[in-house]
Amino acid sequence: MIKPVILTVDDDREVLAAVERDLKAHYRTRYRVVAAASAGEALDAVRELKQRAAPIALFLVDQRMPGMTGTQWLTEARKLYPDAARVLLTAYADTDAAISAINDVGVHHYLMKPWDPPEQRLYPVLDDLIAEWSGRYRPEFEGIRIIGSRWSPQSYAAREFLARNQVPYKWIDLDLDPASRALVTPLAGDPPKLPVVLFPDGSSLVAPTTAELATKSGLHTAATRPFYDVAIIGGGPAGLANAVYASSEGLRTILIEQAAPGGQAGTSSLIENYLGFPAGVTGADLAQRAASQARRFGTELLLGHSVKSVRREDPYRIVQLTNGHEISCHALVIATGMSVRTLDVPGIDAFIGAGAYYGAAMSEAALYRDQDVGIVGGANSAGQGALFFSRYCRRVTMFVRAAALGPTMSRYLADRIQALENIRVVTRVELTAVRGTGHLEQVSVRNSETGEETAHDLAALFIFVGVSPRTEAFAGIVAMDEKGFVLTGADVPRTGGVWTLQRDPLMFETSVPGIFAAGDVRANANRRIAAAVGEGSAAIYSVHRYLQTV
Repeated sequence: MIKPVILTVDDDREVLAAVERDLKAHYRTRYRVVAAASAGEALDAVRELKQRAAPIALFLVDQRMPGMTGTQWLTEARKLYPDAARVLLTAYADTDAAISAINDVGVHHYLMKPWDPPEQRLYPVLDDLIAEWSGRYRPEFEGIRIIGSRWSPQSYAAREFLARNQVPYKWIDLDLDPASRALVTPLAGDPPKLPVVLFPDGSSLVAPTTAELATKSGLHTAATRPFYDVAIIGGGPAGLANAVYASSEGLRTILIEQAAPGGQAGTSSLIENYLGFPAGVTGADLAQRAASQARRFGTELLLGHSVKSVRREDPYRIVQLTNGHEISCHALVIATGMSVRTLDVPGIDAFIGAGAYYGAAMSEAALYRDQDVGIVGGANSAGQGALFFSRYCRRVTMFVRAAALGPTMSRYLADRIQALENIRVVTRVELTAVRGTGHLEQVSVRNSETGEETAHDLAALFIFVGVSPRTEAFAGIVAMDEKGFVLTGADVPRTGGVWTLQRDPLMFETSVPGIFAAGDVRANANRRIAAAVGEGSAAIYSVHRYLQTV
């Protein structure tokens, strides 16, 4: 636990030394005494303490200082620590100024110089003030703090990244916390670039990239070897299963994931039909269990970086990351899964991360407690999202193109949705417009049969309109079908120079020998979580067979 601070300021170094001596003599076992010889030095110390989330119990400040009076200094310091006790140290001639300061800046007490003996003229006053402060003090969160705006897409991205990687953090809304604004302005300008991320060591990042945030948060972001037996791109169920079986069988394995373990499945609020979990399991929990299992067997999980390109330099396969670093391997497994399909509605892009979200965005659930939200989509992911938000929100409205939930949603989900009073399903509609000032406030939908448009006031909109394969980095490298899914095994064309070896492609092998694909990214895959786990596990058999030929 960090010791609370007593901070004293005086430009007279002899007086400052005496104050510091007396404060330490009485308080050093319970409090940290910080002394500053100028107003500027003291304000810098206060800002640094705030960045470290260190509590300040009391300010003891001389009234007469060059450039800034004690009252003026307390006015500035109060913006950062409004609850700290405030005491002015004055001479007899400053009495009127001290009395005025009680009204102007809420000074709790003023002390006359000299204060000898401190046992009678200093400690009793400060003891009472510190005891009062201690009674209302609640310890600050000592981990990572994100200061941003609720409606800032960049702030949302930082929260979502840390939440999905299970990195604890405290969210501070700049619009609701005046002290945070005083803290971030010197760091990020005015208006500030957001978010500002504060770390326990006192350092900070302003509007960080995912890679910067991952590195500073202590996630594994750099490969430890120049070469691996197998490199896996994508940390969804297929990639994680592939990593577990590869590393458990002694292969030097690295898994590269741009966001967090779990992929799209990791955002699922509850998976109820996965074998072995009769009560269901969240996507995040399943992903973290699998990631821990892979690490235990020796897999390196490289987080926060995406893949720019892949190339073949026989007998090696080279993966180039967007930061310019390269990773070499003998066998490469593509398990990048699917990316969310964007919604083609005018103006929607301006609200992404500011009231409109692709996927469940579980980190935002608490922000919409007792409010009305909307869900766009009628498949299983939309149903799971609706059930999740129904636990927090006053009403959840589902906007579905089909005539009912049945065609694309599992029966058990549809039945549960229909049984809940705070979920309303609006069928045969499509989204036509979004509105809001700075954040989403209203949507309009059109009935496909009648053409009638209706408006709905919503605090947030969560979008589940389908997915597409995440294969951009492999275009021109491996053969794909017309929809962008990777062709493997028997589906790889044998003509036109696509496959050049005399042997047939192995199961899960792409048109490039030694490059494999598993899970949702693969053409003709059964796109279920259990199927992806099975494919990731089974693909290692083919990887082993290929490695015997290298």
